[in-house]
Amino acid sequence: MILEYNLAFFAAEGPGGEKTEPASEKKLSDARKEGQVAKSREVANALGILALFLVLKLWVGTIGNQFLAVFEDIYTQIPSAVIQWNGFLPQKDLMVLSRDMVMQIVVIVGPTVLVAFVVAFLSDVVQVKWMVTTKPLMPKFSKISPISGFKRIFSVNSVVELIKSIAKVGIIAYVSYNYIKDKAEVLFILYDMPLMQGIALAGEMVIELGIQIAVIYMILAFADYVYQKVKFSRDMRMTKQELKEEYKQQEGDPQVKGRIRQKMREVSQRRMMQNLPQADVVITNPTHYAVAIKYDPEVADAPIVIAKGENYLAQKIKEVAKEHQIEIVENKPLARMLYANVEVGGMVPPELYQAVAEVLAFVYHLKGKV
Repeated sequence: MILEYNLAFFAAEGPGGEKTEPASEKKLSDARKEGQVAKSREVANALGILALFLVLKLWVGTIGNQFLAVFEDIYTQIPSAVIQWNGFLPQKDLMVLSRDMVMQIVVIVGPTVLVAFVVAFLSDVVQVKWMVTTKPLMPKFSKISPISGFKRIFSVNSVVELIKSIAKVGIIAYVSYNYIKDKAEVLFILYDMPLMQGIALAGEMVIELGIQIAVIYMILAFADYVYQKVKFSRDMRMTKQELKEEYKQQEGDPQVKGRIRQKMREVSQRRMMQNLPQADVVITNPTHYAVAIKYDPEVADAPIVIAKGENYLAQKIKEVAKEHQIEIVENKPLARMLYANVEVGGMVPPELYQAVAEVLAFVYHLKGKV
């Protein structure tokens, strides 16, 4: 039996071929609005754990004393609570007592947990900068599609996440084993210590172990951050066709823009040829360039270029000039300078006044205007 496979099913390429081009700014911006950014959760977790244990190391004494005060307060209320219970303590009083106890514990533990949360939050902000979007929370069919779910389960990303999970468990196990092995003698004498001294020592050991785990965990977090950046850059790659389509959407179809520019040039040339009969002189190369000059002191302080062209258009300008008996003067350097430096409708620059004035004087002399 021969099995046929559709290899296109396994293809990860988009339209237009292989994705080899870096993502454009527009695609990165659109992906960011959708909540797709290069971010490592391990960085936030590692920094949060490290901040938590560092705060505990600095404030564990104060926190311990506060807990003792709460327990003493609760302990002193037990006898009265038992007496009232036998006399049918109202449920409301029990709720008030429980609520007060929980609130005191939250007040003690809250700042420490808040510091860890703020550090983790800031680590996310540093990674991806600040932007609020609800797009990732929007329901998508792909999230509930069995096919999409099957692909996610057996994807490269799932394998990487599995490796990270194994690495995290391995880090915790390795660091914990080595720490406990080094502290074995201390652990065996905990039974001979007073209660408060034993609790303080155990707490100090737990905090030291947590800091060591967090510091080594940071190495894994940094590696994951680099991986996420590389993976995101690779996932955002585009094909050449996608870049072309995006350019068309942003800038318009190049062919359409080309036709528009062509039409604008044609309109400009027609207007230019209509104004050409007003010229005083046409300065030529003589074959490649032609520039028509008009000087009217009442309109402008300097001569104005009312038409210019090269090759075919230059020949048309000379033909129109001959039809309207406009003098054609050959001056190669001046023709090139005017064509290259002055747009149609622009005034002759001061550095060319002398050369243009000499040409105009020659033309006026021929026409008897001087």
